[in-house]
Amino acid sequence: MKSFIKLLQQQPIVCLLAGLALLCLLLAPWAWLQMAALGLLVLLLYQSLARQQAAHDSLHLMVAERTAELIDLAQHLQWAREDERQRLARDLHDELGALLTSAKLDAARIRSRLGGSAPEASERLAHLVQSLDEVIALTRRIVEDLRPSALGNLGLPATLEILAREFAARSNVTVHCSVAPVRLSPRAELAVYRLVQEAINNISKYAAARQVWITLASQGTQAQVSVRDDGRGFDSAHPGGTSRGLLGMRYRVEAEQGRLRIRSAPGQGTLIELSLPQLAEAAASP
Repeated sequence: MKSFIKLLQQQPIVCLLAGLALLCLLLAPWAWLQMAALGLLVLLLYQSLARQQAAHDSLHLMVAERTAELIDLAQHLQWAREDERQRLARDLHDELGALLTSAKLDAARIRSRLGGSAPEASERLAHLVQSLDEVIALTRRIVEDLRPSALGNLGLPATLEILAREFAARSNVTVHCSVAPVRLSPRAELAVYRLVQEAINNISKYAAARQVWITLASQGTQAQVSVRDDGRGFDSAHPGGTSRGLLGMRYRVEAEQGRLRIRSAPGQGTLIELSLPQLAEAAASP
């Protein structure tokens, strides 16, 4: 009996045809023709379903492969963009920064030589020096935004605190920042920095928030990051203008084997949570 059940599971068509053949022998001559026609119909239906299932499986596999390829490409483009930012920051710092500093020194030197002999020219040169100082400061801010040097010099917690203070100063939003040391690779630290940066940029553009909470904590083998605001929120099924930035966040996080969760609803603010695997203590120590 067990052998028959096993055969029925493995070869249903063979068992069906064998059963029909047995019925043909037992039934009247006219009845077996009906059973044979029914068997042929069942066989054709089974073959059609089998072909459809095979096509579905093939399509599903193809979609999964293409999706994986697109994710890999998107992650590659994210880091290619980061490399381009690094190159642009170096050019701005080394080339433009040097030219601006040289122009400022030349203007100050000429103004010093003029003394009081040409007050109008001296005043214009003073204004030029002031303008150059502002351009130099702006260039430094752009360079820091493109390539956050504080990450390498001060570490991730201090860099996030600086980012929070600067955001609070220019947006008049109250920012609560609670950060603790974590063990992450330089690339993962950069991913966290960019995620927080993108999150507060979205808050500035869309949220109309009054308060923002930024946290960085170590919990066992995971580094936990969260950015929360009390702004207008959005329908997570239809994120609108924030969708591209949120997608970029997800690609960055997945590239570092992390998990990203975004919760929001109209009128209830937004919470972005990130979990990244920490390095082992031996690997993290210098």
